[in-house]
Amino acid sequence: MLEIVELVRLNLFSPMVLAFVLGVLATLVRSDLKFPEELYTGLSIYLLLAIGLKGGAELSETPLASFWAPALATLALGVTIPVVAYVLLRRMGRLEVADAAAIAAHYGSVSAVTFAAVQTFLEALRVPYEGFMPTLVALLEVPAIVVALLIARVALGQGGSWGAVIGELLTGKSILLLLGGLVIGALAGKAGLAQVAPLFVDPFKGALTLFLLEMGMVAARRFRDLRKVGGFLIGFGVLMPVANGVVGLWLGSLAGLSPGGAVVLGTLAASASYIAAPAAVRIALPQANPSYYLTAALAITFPFNLAIGIPLYYGLAGLFY
Repeated sequence: MLEIVELVRLNLFSPMVLAFVLGVLATLVRSDLKFPEELYTGLSIYLLLAIGLKGGAELSETPLASFWAPALATLALGVTIPVVAYVLLRRMGRLEVADAAAIAAHYGSVSAVTFAAVQTFLEALRVPYEGFMPTLVALLEVPAIVVALLIARVALGQGGSWGAVIGELLTGKSILLLLGGLVIGALAGKAGLAQVAPLFVDPFKGALTLFLLEMGMVAARRFRDLRKVGGFLIGFGVLMPVANGVVGLWLGSLAGLSPGGAVVLGTLAASASYIAAPAAVRIALPQANPSYYLTAALAITFPFNLAIGIPLYYGLAGLFY
């Protein structure tokens, strides 16, 4: 327990987390600090492509025998988490079908920024992890959203084409950049990545710090909605990630991942999407209340994982190794 508390303390004083806190404070004190929309978009494009490039370069040297079991574990998480989340939200939270499915889609999917944060955390502690983990980010992004939306369509008795939803998922910037970066990195290999390392590797942590400053401001603007979502959803936004994180750690250990790799998979399972999932939900479930799914994912789960969750999952990994 003391180890986890110390890890939380060290994590809270990292530049990335402190930048997030600064963004929150800037909004709460009504500062005129504001990111240009173009800069926010540019940073998100940079981070997603950089994650994909580095993962693809590592994947180019990864034997299939080392990859298939973690990939299956990731797909299992992508199918299971939205189903469990939907049942809990419907039966315990008493939410409507559309709202429960929308939230389940967000929690089954993944936050690429939380993934970048756990990478930075492990690298600061000099804890190794498998290089193909960005591939698992891409694997976890889509299936959970599709499962949650399928549940909603069956429960609501809806028919119609899935073309718009699938098209939005596959052509949205998060999936396109992650998969595109993975392909480029895999084809170019580590030698090719070295050619662009001065832009996509060395400045990565600085760009992440800037992005988290903006995310702090975005999250703080949703704090006012906490009163709307109610106590159950606040508790769900904290406890569900912890439960998912523990399951992710367990499956990671069963799949043969290193302790560091299991921490990454646990963090992916614990995270909640706020890029791909909102775009898909907006099309497929327009009747769902954005105050519920955006506030839960962005104002509750994201800050929790950033400040406390990541070191907590790292500390809990010792239970499985």
